[in-house]
Amino acid sequence: MKKNKVKDAFLMELRKIPIVQVACEKVGVSRNSVYRWRTEDEEFRKEMETALTEGEALVNDMSESQLLSLIREKNWSAISFWLRHRNPKFKERVEITAKIEKSNEPLTPQQEADIKLAMQLGLPQQTYGETKSTDQ
Repeated sequence: MKKNKVKDAFLMELRKIPIVQVACEKVGVSRNSVYRWRTEDEEFRKEMETALTEGEALVNDMSESQLLSLIREKNWSAISFWLRHRNPKFKERVEITAKIEKSNEPLTPQQEADIKLAMQLGLPQQTYGETKSTDQ
């Protein structure tokens, strides 16, 4: 019965702050125990995922609230961040301008590399700030 109380307390903390290590420290349980419970107990795994999702939603709400407070204070960085991420007119984008001529000539290796790079830059990156090299 004591184990269930610890699990419940851990899940409650995870809903407040969705960081496993912090929740473990607050409850006094090791990360190894939590991950073992998660592996051995399917119901606990689902409850843990739900708690993490709820905790992330709470932090997102708090963060948006703080961002709006900064916007009210006329903080330019906050204003810029909001516009770049919430208004399509201010999104960062790459624009390519070209004159198209009909040609049956194959692309040069440099042209192929340029097109490949332009396509990579135009697609969302998997990791923020990471660009893949096209040097071959």
